[in-house]
This record gives sequence, structure tokens and C-alpha cells, in this order.
Amino acid sequence: MEFRTIVDIPDPGFRIEPCEEMLFVGSCFATEIGRRFQEEGFPVAVNPFGTMYNPASILHTIQRVGGGAKTVFLTLGTNHVYHLKETGEIVDNCEKRPQSLFAEEELSVETCADYLQQAIALLREKNPDVRIVLTVSPIRYRKYGYHASQLSKATLLLAADLVCNGQTRTDTDSINRMGGQTCQKSPDSPCQSVAYFPAYEIVNDELRDYRFYKPDMLHPSDQAVEYIWQRLSETYLSDEAKAFIQEWAPLKAALNHKPFDAESEEYKAFMHKTMLKVEALKKKYPTFAF
Repeated sequence: MEFRTIVDIPDPGFRIEPCEEMLFVGSCFATEIGRRFQEEGFPVAVNPFGTMYNPASILHTIQRVGGGAKTVFLTLGTNHVYHLKETGEIVDNCEKRPQSLFAEEELSVETCADYLQQAIALLREKNPDVRIVLTVSPIRYRKYGYHASQLSKATLLLAADLVCNGQTRTDTDSINRMGGQTCQKSPDSPCQSVAYFPAYEIVNDELRDYRFYKPDMLHPSDQAVEYIWQRLSETYLSDEAKAFIQEWAPLKAALNHKPFDAESEEYKAFMHKTMLKVEALKKKYPTFAF
């Protein structure tokens, strides 16, 4: 008998290589997974302009970053945005200013999809070979009420599905930037389909138990994040990247070891030997972020 459902993870059509440069933008769940890649020595930028919860704010970050990343994860948290009443602009952070200065709006499925498509067009303008992965954060928003939080997630899931299936409206500027082409599904096209990683589904349909949440009962626990990392690694990492992580694991453990006496000759010799191995790993993988 099967006592839990296992979520299938679609093949993204590519693999992440050892120490590949990556960018994570989005909700605090993007921060969790991005930091996990950082721990493994990948050169990863995580929310360089702060946590971005909605598709409009994610676009704002993409407009400001460079184009070096080979793989970009965009994690959607909510479809709620806040406009500064004085200017009408969508703000990424209210900066603790009075709530009366802002007007709240819920973006539609189509508007969320259009913001994402604009972000994707910009990323491909900066790097035609960039690979993009969309995820929806499993973190719920108590302040909306749990029903409204589910509606928000449903909007994001539908928007992500539209984008991944190439069914969104593409604005004229985006089409012009892509040489007059709309997105095609051919894997050889610079407009190839965007991948979707089911983080939301893994937490809600596979783990599906409050023991996998932090004490606030809203955020996934460290154990849940680790499990999602393992599921992602199985599908998204190349064999070479998995081998690199295995090489790095004992060295990472050694560097994190807390000695009884850091001044002892035995510990100094141990650390010297460890650092020699780290230097050898850096020569083998020049982009290793140590």
C-alpha cells in the first residue's frame, strides 16, 4: 500500500552544471533554495535587491540585474501588490511607511503572466541562452485569510502554467526585443519553454503534514526545505554537478567542524590539509564559490 503521493517533477530539458552561475529572485522560499546552492559552492545571487513577493516586483529586480546568470529561478509568492497613492507606482517594499499611503491590488492571472513574460524577455535580451525556472512558494499568507491565500496561489499557478505553455500575450516591445518572434517550444530556440518546478505541490500534496512546517505553521521547516532541495537535485543537477557536491561534502563538513582547541597543533595541521584540498577543488572547478 502507498501511504503518500509522490509529485512528478517534469524534466526541464537541461541540467545545471558544477558551479554554474545562477540567480534566484522572488519570495523568501527563493532565498531558502538559493542559499542551499550557495552552501554547495555555486556562484549564486539571491534577491540582490531584497525579497520580491509578486510578479511585478520580480520584474523590477530583473530590470536592475546584470545578465551573467546561466539559470534563473523566479519564485512567486503572491499576486497582491501595493501602489503608492501619490504616484500610482507598484512598490517592492513599503519601508515601514504608513499603510494609508498605499492602495492594495490583486493582479489577474493574465497580468501576472504578462509581468513574468516581460521579465523573461529581458533576461533573454541579456543572455539568449539563459534557462528560466518558475516556482510558486508554498508559504501561506495568514494576513489575507487562508481562503484568500489559496486564491492568490491559484492565480500564480495559473499564470505560471500560461507562461510555461507559451500562451501569454507578449507586448510589442518584448516581441521587437526578440527579433519579431513570439515564444516557440523548440528546445533549440532562444524562446524555448520555461520550466516549472513544483515546490508548492511537493509541500502541499507530498509532504502534507504540519510536522514539515516551522512553529508558525506557515513556513516549510528546514527538513522540508532539505527534502525539496533533494528532489530538485535529482532532476535538475547534471551527473557532474552531483559528483562535485559529493567531493565538496567532506570538505564542507571539515570546515564547519567546531574544535575543542582551535590553537592545537593537531587542529592546525587538520585545517592546513583541508585547505589544500579546497584549493585543489578550486583548480578543478574555477567558478567554485568558496
